[in-house]
Amino acid sequence: MRGPMKAPSPQGSPGSVDDLRKRWGEGPAIRGRIKMDLLIHDLKVPLAVIEAGLMGIMNRQEKYGPITERQEKVFMRALRNTKVLKALVNDALELGKSREGVVNASRFKLSHLIEQALEELFDLTDSSAFEEIRRCTGLAQFRRVLESKGVFLSVDEDLWCGEIYQDHAKLKQILRNLLSNALKYRKSTVELNIERTEDSIIFSVKDDGEGIPSAFHKKIFECYFQMDPEDRSSCSVRGHGLGLAGVMVLVEDLGGQLELDSDEGAGTRFVVRLPLKDEIQG
Repeated sequence: MRGPMKAPSPQGSPGSVDDLRKRWGEGPAIRGRIKMDLLIHDLKVPLAVIEAGLMGIMNRQEKYGPITERQEKVFMRALRNTKVLKALVNDALELGKSREGVVNASRFKLSHLIEQALEELFDLTDSSAFEEIRRCTGLAQFRRVLESKGVFLSVDEDLWCGEIYQDHAKLKQILRNLLSNALKYRKSTVELNIERTEDSIIFSVKDDGEGIPSAFHKKIFECYFQMDPEDRSSCSVRGHGLGLAGVMVLVEDLGGQLELDSDEGAGTRFVVRLPLKDEIQG
């Protein structure tokens, strides 16, 4: 597995002041950004402590004492939201790497990528589905579990069992955020289609929700954009996580394209096209 790929410093050592200035710039803006990156990184430890404490209270009652059913529900809600915060922190850190041009390319199985993305999603929303997915031993069983939850996976078995060479963390976050959006705002179903061409891989995520009016197709990729809550289709573009602006940054970081196919009342489909390079080219 290869380490992070990064353009070499034009002068000075990789950690020199000159190098940092060239990469990040100077002045109050960059100082503020560094402080924000450090703050985001420092959130990881207290969140891990909170998560471990909540799980300990629930799973080691012989040590900490019994809890009531009502208390367990409160703890479970707190645990889910802690995991949401951890995902947001990881997303923010990955975007920070994108600003620096860091791409951690490696070779991995496509099946592991999809399983992990969906495990993380259902771990936050449906613990029973999460456990079922973890117990799956093959594509057929995996599909059956997903279909019982209204998610339909279309992928060739050879591609599913094969390996690709890309940035695993960035690609997982792209898929997790698109699938999260689709699951939240579907009416009943979500479709995930995966195809491979000679030099690229294509992911399509489609939901049967209200859709996004064409007038908003460009605006939804702006940071912090939200449609009018009174608009019945606004649910298709609101949510937590990277947001579509962040997804686009990661897709472009991997040299790919993000496409939108949607209209009011017609559902929403996002298509991610990513180039595949071998390890020598990467």
